[in-house]
Amino acid sequence: MKHLLKLADLSAAEINEILNIADQLKYEKKNGVEHHLLKGKTLGMIFSKSSTRTRVSFEVGMYDLGGSALFLSSRDLQIGRGEPVEDTARVLSRYLDGIMIRTFAQQEVEDLAKYGSIPIINGLTDYCHPCQVLADLMTIRERKGALAGKKLCFVGDGNNMANSLIAGGITMGMQVAIACPAGHEPDAALMQWAAENGSFLCTEDVQEAMKDADVVYTDVWASMGQEAEAEERRKVFAAYQVNAANMAVAKPDAMVLHCLPAHREEEITAEVFEQHADEIFEQAENRLHAQKAVLVKCMGNAQ
Repeated sequence: MKHLLKLADLSAAEINEILNIADQLKYEKKNGVEHHLLKGKTLGMIFSKSSTRTRVSFEVGMYDLGGSALFLSSRDLQIGRGEPVEDTARVLSRYLDGIMIRTFAQQEVEDLAKYGSIPIINGLTDYCHPCQVLADLMTIRERKGALAGKKLCFVGDGNNMANSLIAGGITMGMQVAIACPAGHEPDAALMQWAAENGSFLCTEDVQEAMKDADVVYTDVWASMGQEAEAEERRKVFAAYQVNAANMAVAKPDAMVLHCLPAHREEEITAEVFEQHADEIFEQAENRLHAQKAVLVKCMGNAQ
């Protein structure tokens, strides 16, 4: 595995291997076992979008693996002042062993991989968030024992999270249901692929989507870059809330996941959030372990 650009690029076997490595690395970290699998290697981290979990987890992850991480703000790079991505890719490939980028356009990530000669890891784009969903799948597997056959329901905007949950869930044999308002559906090509390759539903009816769900997932209604639309989005998404009434149609032991940060009483009530806080913060922790597994797969000697 050379890059992680989007989950749709990975097979079920590749995702399983990443999750197995993540489980092992998590066990070792919890038990004080060092695993310096990337000793002497350096990850460049390009941030065009701000982050808490992505920056801290990748930086700590590289430290745990015996390497180092270099924070690169787009405000400080020539790429932020008009240098072509292809030039940046070729220059940084001569300094670094890998790049993680958190940015807006998926094409920027794809171009880094095309023109660079080192592994590229997508830390988030407007199209997808593969690292988050690997952590999500890890958490579901820990709690439910398996992925195949489980029903995953996402409630909210058909954004980068919805796209990656569809790709990851369908690939791993899950049933995937999306509840979103008209005009806010996930990527059309991805939905067509999901319908042709597994059990997939996209509906405006929240309870139809949540019925008998094993996992209920939500995200903020206004993502980064959409702050000006926040008030209008509150009106559009008002019915798309994970609350006690809607949770009543999911399975009694349903998990609730949220990629954070959470806006309580908007996309999720404080009551439901706190009832499932242990799952949500385990999910947040698993970003560290899943991303370390990705780093090992992409930047380790055995790819």
